[in-house]
Amino acid sequence: MGKRIEDVAGAEFGRLFTSFKHTAYRLETLQRYDVSYEEEPYAAFLAGRPQPADPAKEGWVSMIRDAVEAGKVFQRVHVVDEPLTDYLRYEFGWSYAPNAAAGEDIRILPAQSGNELGLPDHDYWLFDSRDLWVMEYDEADRFVFAELVTDAPAIVAHSYWRDAALHHAIPYADYMRRAGAARHAS
Repeated sequence: MGKRIEDVAGAEFGRLFTSFKHTAYRLETLQRYDVSYEEEPYAAFLAGRPQPADPAKEGWVSMIRDAVEAGKVFQRVHVVDEPLTDYLRYEFGWSYAPNAAAGEDIRILPAQSGNELGLPDHDYWLFDSRDLWVMEYDEADRFVFAELVTDAPAIVAHSYWRDAALHHAIPYADYMRRAGAARHAS
């Protein structure tokens, strides 16, 4: 086992996003994430209420914007089952939109395509193609820990999966347009 970080909202985890030099990539595989900081906005989304102010989210978006303006790259691919869960509709509408506006390259990959590519069934962050943090969640989709993986063949495999997922995934804006068109056609 490598080094572990058990607090996704803590300073140690946050430093991963300010200390990389070139690229930060995330593969997301869950259809729902149970994180305490999303409880209020998710409940508002489900109830059809306006999006509440969220200083932590504003800080995250500012961090992305600053990194992108400094020439760094933030990317993520989310492997999704369709039709989307309520959580994914919330995430795509309320959480991803400001990230994308700040410069994060977000892409969506339908699960069937992800399966054909042989992508892993776990989430991970890969920084600068060398610092690999595999994310662990429990059965209720709650974050348990992120573990640093230093095994070179594992890092190469995760870099390959990143490249394949980015190549085959649908850019976020295109996916949202397609999803909107499908809703209006129904």
